[in-house]
Amino acid sequence: MQGKGLINFLVIMVTIACLYSLSFTFVTRKVERDAEAYAQGDIAKEKAYLDSMAGEVVYNLGIAQYTYREAKGNEIALGLDLKGGMNVTMEVSLQELVRNLANNPKDENFNKALQNAAVRSKTSQSGYVDLFVDEFKNLSLGTSLASFFATKDNSAYVKPNSTDAQVHDFLQQEATNAIDNSFKVLRTRIDKFGVTSPNIQLQQGTNRILIELPGVTDEDRVRKLLQGSAKLEFWETYDNMEIYPMLDNVNNALANALKDTTEVAQRTGDTTEADTSDGGLLASLGAGKDSLDTDSFDNNQLAQENPLFNVLRPSTVMAANNQITLAPGPIVGYASLRDTAKVNRHFENPVVKQIIPGNVKLLWGVKPSARNPEQLELYAVKPSGVDAGPILGGNVITDAKDDFDQQNNNPMVTMYMNSEGAREWRRITAAASADQNNKQAIAIVLDGVVYSAPTVQGEIPNGISQITGNFKIEDTKDLANVLKAGRLPTTARIVEDAVVGPTLGQAAIDAGTNSAVIGLVIVLIFMILYYNRAGWVANIAVLFNVFFILGVLASLNAVLTLPGIAGIVLTMGTAVDANVLIYERIREEMTLGKSIRQAIADGYKHAMSSILDSQITTFLVGAILFFFGSGPILGFATTLMVGIITSLFTSIFISRVIFEWMLARDWKISVSFPWSANTLKNANFGFVQNRKKFYLASLVFIVIGLGFIFTKGFSWGVDFQGGRAYTVRFEKPIDLEEVRKNLNDAFQLNTEVKIFGSQNQVRVTTAYQVDETSDEANQEVLAKLNEGLSKVADNKSEILSSYKVSPSIASDMKTRAIYAAIFSIIVIALYILFRFRKWQYSMGAAISTLHDALIILGLFSILDGVVPFALDIDQHFVAALLTVVAYSVNDTVVVFDRLREYLGLSKYKNQDMGETVNLAINRTLSRTIITSLTLVFVLAVLFVFGGEVIRGFSFAILVGIIVATYSSIFLAAPLVVDFGKNLAEDEKEPAGSGKDVGNNQPLKPAKA
Repeated sequence: MQGKGLINFLVIMVTIACLYSLSFTFVTRKVERDAEAYAQGDIAKEKAYLDSMAGEVVYNLGIAQYTYREAKGNEIALGLDLKGGMNVTMEVSLQELVRNLANNPKDENFNKALQNAAVRSKTSQSGYVDLFVDEFKNLSLGTSLASFFATKDNSAYVKPNSTDAQVHDFLQQEATNAIDNSFKVLRTRIDKFGVTSPNIQLQQGTNRILIELPGVTDEDRVRKLLQGSAKLEFWETYDNMEIYPMLDNVNNALANALKDTTEVAQRTGDTTEADTSDGGLLASLGAGKDSLDTDSFDNNQLAQENPLFNVLRPSTVMAANNQITLAPGPIVGYASLRDTAKVNRHFENPVVKQIIPGNVKLLWGVKPSARNPEQLELYAVKPSGVDAGPILGGNVITDAKDDFDQQNNNPMVTMYMNSEGAREWRRITAAASADQNNKQAIAIVLDGVVYSAPTVQGEIPNGISQITGNFKIEDTKDLANVLKAGRLPTTARIVEDAVVGPTLGQAAIDAGTNSAVIGLVIVLIFMILYYNRAGWVANIAVLFNVFFILGVLASLNAVLTLPGIAGIVLTMGTAVDANVLIYERIREEMTLGKSIRQAIADGYKHAMSSILDSQITTFLVGAILFFFGSGPILGFATTLMVGIITSLFTSIFISRVIFEWMLARDWKISVSFPWSANTLKNANFGFVQNRKKFYLASLVFIVIGLGFIFTKGFSWGVDFQGGRAYTVRFEKPIDLEEVRKNLNDAFQLNTEVKIFGSQNQVRVTTAYQVDETSDEANQEVLAKLNEGLSKVADNKSEILSSYKVSPSIASDMKTRAIYAAIFSIIVIALYILFRFRKWQYSMGAAISTLHDALIILGLFSILDGVVPFALDIDQHFVAALLTVVAYSVNDTVVVFDRLREYLGLSKYKNQDMGETVNLAINRTLSRTIITSLTLVFVLAVLFVFGGEVIRGFSFAILVGIIVATYSSIFLAAPLVVDFGKNLAEDEKEPAGSGKDVGNNQPLKPAKA
């Protein structure tokens, strides 16, 4: 084997890299087990423990050290369907944005255009701005857009004589800015929420933001936190020297309170109350247990003597005389990221609240300090005016730009205000800079977080301000976006959310783990039983493959979902496909009398083309699925693509390294048992001769399926039709009709109720208030649901999960799914055309894959309501359908590859085309059947043990594999005969080919 040393080195390096990536998961799991043991079931204590560990080094590799937070960011994160939590899709209201940009005009046609665009956006793929401009032009003939948008605030961008195209571009840019700003605001809010490993993604090309919050249980708090308008404010600040005495008093009060508690405990002999780690009673203050949260104290002498300053370091500098002194400015302290929760608890203490005056407000900075990336800055701001609030609101901002100062070319931000704001800003800046020796800072605050607190250098008369400082370029971009966020407050509403309870998440983990383990065992046993010692080699490659998949997923910071686990199980089946191709080819080479060493070398060589073609087509479908999918389906697509790459690596390189190692030691290598050596070896079925019978059979089944589709239709999943879905568990088995009747009465419309797994668990789907996304609508639907469930006699119920999708999202998902299916078939046909250079191959593959899709769609319509599990058409189904399409082509190109090989040999130039195609099908039949059987085994395991959430998904793939195997044998290749009678004319014999690979006897067709 050429390059043996390089391959060995590559295998070792990839193994080490995967071990490194996976090691973070083991480290974080240990920390979390320690937290569970410490908390003894107390969720608050467990969270406090993990917060305290956030900045602690938990992984020391010598050359690098990692804190718990850093290790957590590198682990394999579990998706919500496995861990529980909340998944939210926010949609930025561009209708509100456009109305605000025009200063809320009363014009009837203008507002009608806004409404029409909002209605059309639910079903159209065009952006809201495009739809609005189109509607406006239709309703307001002869009226220019500039007449509405050429306002004083927009004067820098829109003039009275601006064209409609220029105004359109302005609106489009403002819409993009609003979406980006909302994304940054939401990200900051989520960081404040304190969720472990949150995920927030801007869905490119849309006005939607996807948010995943694992472990969250307070749904109402999340909804309120995310849906509030961004609130930009300017606050006066205190100087650090003014605030330090107050902080010192707080520190002393906490120390005295803790000391008194300890003394009381010692006098009474009650050591429990003296245990500062568990929260003792402050009997000496007579305030009761809730008076001081002693969980915020560390149990050591320094912490007891300086409770506050142990977790909040005062802001100091080194003076000219080498003495430490208080630093000037609005920053009053620094706290480690892991200690901010403790500081907050100290400040919330009733004893401390008596010390902090009402005209002092303490706010955290938005991100870690430039001085120390593990610390946050604490600012002291001054409530002003009769409302005791900010000195100025963000609504006076007209624009903000990130720029560079002309003198030093350093990053800065230029801020513009309207006339009203400029007048007030002039007064504020004059007062703040009046004392030349003690100039004050103004804090820029968004949602209660300080983004910047620049010191005012002088009076600013015209409302144009330059904010400079120790900025990076990305800092100025963020600050400019924050300032613009206050200019046009636009809301973001929840259009899709899913809540998964921890109980259902644990059940999903158990189901996924069981299916993965059982599937792996079945694959390993089958390969040994069929391929003898070579089966052991394939099994080692499969184990490496699973290990590499997990390692790569960890290195990519991918989220592991239940469909992702299904992807791993499926990959275990497809991982042996390359080995099967190689082994079947080795057996053919040995039939020609070659030695085992030469047979192995030639087997790898001749199988390579088929391996690459089959895996590349599957990878292309995975990429399309990744591009068009969302949520858990992304996890499946990621796993599928990663699995294809790793399976190629393990089957081509690792198995070859093992074989070379065995050959070097003269080990006996066998690729079959006596019973399996001749399986389908001389298969001689007349597939081509009987092809019209199979065409007719397929056509009949497709017609029957289409009949059911057009008459009975499908059971659409909630993500394709909109609405709300709930998973409900009862204490005892239920009467399905009773539950359905009660819910129909409660909602006053037909409600879909299906058994979901066991007889005491159902999935409820309702279209009640489908167009409403407000908290009030959510509560109303939930109340109706509980009303109906409560009427089920003597059977308590629990809602395990909920899922809400707005009609606009559902329409978009359905459209993207259709595009994904069509695009997949086109891309595959183009790839086959590129590889095989003949349109006949592409046409055969395209018809075959379309046949498979129609058969599966027909089966889902026919069997819906007949089988005892849900057969919904949803995102999971689309993923399954495209996976089947990929496998169908995978199977087909193996036959095509052998056909192309035969057509390149001189002895087949003048042979009947039908006989050559039939020979290619029969010679690859063994590989087709073995690979299909392996997949059927693992998919049957996934179907039985994978859990109810993906039962329809696994059923679609299971049936699809059987249908795809049928079409690749009976349709795809035979269709090439009908399309390409003279296909062999332009084929050239490959260099070095001198004999047929396979049976040299004349082909005598037999009846299939």
